[in-house]
Order: sequence, then structure tokens, then C-alpha cells
Amino acid sequence: MERVDRVYVGLMGLGVVGSGVAQILAEKRDTIASLVGCPVEIKRVLVRDPARAREAPVAPERITSDPGTILDDPSISIVIELIGGEEPAHQYIRRALAQGKHVITAIKEVIAKHGPQLLELAEQKQAAIHYEASVGGGIPLIAPFRQSLLANSISALYAIINGTTNYILTRMAKEGLDLADALREAQALGYAEPDPTNDVSGTDAAYKLAILASLAFHTQVAPDQVYREGIDRLTARDFRYAGELGYAIKLLAIAKREEAGIQVRVHPSMVPGDRILARVDGVFNAVEVDGDLTGPIMFYGRGAGSLPTTSAVTADLIELAREVRQGTSRSRATQSLCLLPVTPMEEILTRYYVRMSVRDQPGVLAQIATILGGLRISIASVIQKESDETAQVAEIVLMTHLASERAMQEALRQMAALTTVAEIGTMIRAEG
Repeated sequence: MERVDRVYVGLMGLGVVGSGVAQILAEKRDTIASLVGCPVEIKRVLVRDPARAREAPVAPERITSDPGTILDDPSISIVIELIGGEEPAHQYIRRALAQGKHVITAIKEVIAKHGPQLLELAEQKQAAIHYEASVGGGIPLIAPFRQSLLANSISALYAIINGTTNYILTRMAKEGLDLADALREAQALGYAEPDPTNDVSGTDAAYKLAILASLAFHTQVAPDQVYREGIDRLTARDFRYAGELGYAIKLLAIAKREEAGIQVRVHPSMVPGDRILARVDGVFNAVEVDGDLTGPIMFYGRGAGSLPTTSAVTADLIELAREVRQGTSRSRATQSLCLLPVTPMEEILTRYYVRMSVRDQPGVLAQIATILGGLRISIASVIQKESDETAQVAEIVLMTHLASERAMQEALRQMAALTTVAEIGTMIRAEG
């Protein structure tokens, strides 16, 4: 590779993050040039509608709706792909790598589903694909797993990796808001999308966990292998009861190495109040990693909002632009992967919180205890929380000791069938 005196960039997507990248490159032009060793310039920007007015500092003649003006331009060395979704983003990234261009992306869905194949293509073409912004916003996560933590055998990671849901859960816990009100507030502040399905359902966190678990355990985890459960069944009462019991409720992404394989799951979790993760609030993300050499370490920072993502994309750009400027390409040999089986969810062992409404009459707890005992589920505590004398219904909360998911699901089925149980409200797994 030859040294160059200017690095040309193709920017695909001029939304919030794309506009932020263009703004930083304009405002910090001299600083970035000094870090890279030459100017870094956006040559083309791909948008759907070139005629639409935009505030981003990009000259109109550089805006295009034709991806070929970026992907087929030999002078463009780096492609920043930010259009979102799986397609056509995946195909654009493949085309760029196939022509030896370096790629930067923040699209977690593409990396989660196609990462190993794209990395292999990049190696074949002596190119690179960087995706620091795909997980954790501005928190440096991908680079440590690919470099600093390589000597470690990772046994587990626990992560809060969706800033939108963490903001919603924090508001429900601190202010007693219900889910709908907390979501509307998050949307008004720009933390949640108009369609928040991927966040609220846990899908976004599952994509990110697939990426992190693949890196942590040197394997390939597909998003559909990650057990996923969203936050839609949680109520303000659950947060009040959790606080009384000494817990916080978080949407946790959990990956654990086991003798026979790995666990990968995303779901609401009861986290003991004395753990750092329990105190990660608002739009902040945190990833707790347990390595055999490092011991437990924590990554923490903002996970929602345009600025953290823009920061991560720009950092990747500076690193790759330096290599283009110097005419070098560091070896990025893909690691040999050891494909590990994923433990079925029904075999997971954990503790459980269950909130239910029951008839306010003698013998109900005995019936429940009989079902749990028959399934070898040990009760840690049972508390009657509220009662409605008119309806003759009481609300009880129980916590279990360690039990299998299979046994707990069967217990819920049997308890729901009891005439004395009016409703199974919420079941939340407890970690730590």
C-alpha cells in the first residue's frame, strides 16, 4: 500500500449519527488531520432523498442517492455505513470490503448476524471492518475484547446494554411511573425511537449480546440463539417490592461459560442492591466481565444518544485513516472459532421472584407450596403484600432458592390452573 496525502471517506447515511460524524469532521478538521497525519475528507454522502434540506455541513454536490458513487470510487478508502437495518446495509458492506475498502459500521444487526463472514472477507481483501459503535454507544468494548482481554479466559459477563430500556426502568423504579408513561418520556427526550419494539422486546440487547459473547468466548453466537424476554410485563409494583427485598430490576444481558457450553440470555433480572450493576441508572450502560487474569472488571458509560455513538465511529475512523495515510495494514487474522453449544433455557439454574394474586382464604399457600415442593423448588420467602377485601383477593410475592427454568415454568403452569389463583402477575429471574 502506498502512503497518501489525503484520506477520502464515503459516508452512507446522514441521519442523527451520520450528521454528527460530518459535524465532527468539519469542526475538528485540523485536530483530526494532525492525529492522522493528513486531511480526512468526506467525498460522497449517500442519502435516500438528495433534494431534502439538511443542516449537516456537507456540500450539495457531494450528496448522492447512488451507492455506486461510493462503493465503486477507487479514491475512497474508508466507507462509514450508518443507514441502519440489515439490508441493504449488509450488501453495501460486502461490496465495500470486496473492493478492499475499510468499513466502519454502527449497525449491530448486521454484525450480529453476519460478523464472522464479513471479517473473513475483510481478511481476504486485506481490509478491516470496525464496529466499536455497535455495542455500548461510546464505551470502548469491542477493542478490549479483540485486543486487551485476549489472554483471558472469560467466565461470564453481565451487561446493561440498552440505554433506552435502562432509562425506562430507572423512571419506573425512582418515580413509580408505569411502562407506558416512562416510554413516552424516553421518546420525548430522544432516547427511544418512535417504534420502540426492538428496545422494549429485548431484541436490540440480544443483537449486542450475540456480538459480545462471540468475542468473549471465541465462538459464533447467532442472535436467534440468545434467549430473549422484554420488559413489557413489568409494573411499578414490581419495582416497589424489589426495593423492599433489597433488589433493583434491570434488563440484563447474561453470557456464561459452562463446562458443556455457554449460556446467552436477555431478560429482566432482580439484581442485589449492593452490586454496581444495580446502581447503573438512566441511559448509562455497563458491562461487567470476569476474566481469569483480570478478575472482575467494569466498563461504564452512556449507551443512548447520538454523541456517544458518533464518538465511537470517529475513533474508528481516525485509527483506520492513520493506516491508510501510512500505507500499512495491520494483520487482522480472524481467530479460529471453537463452536460452543448454547445451553437450552429450560436447563438454566437461577432464583425466581413471582408476584401473583390469590383468593384471600385459608389453604392457598399450602397448595402453592405443594406444587413447588413436588417440583423440587425450595421457597426462600413468601410475603403477602396487598389485599382487596371487597374482591377477597390478596397479592403475594415469593422468592425461591436455585431452581431449574423447566421446573419453574411447570410450577407457573400448575399454579395458574388452581382455582384459588386469580392471576400470575410477574416472574423475574434473580441474579447474584
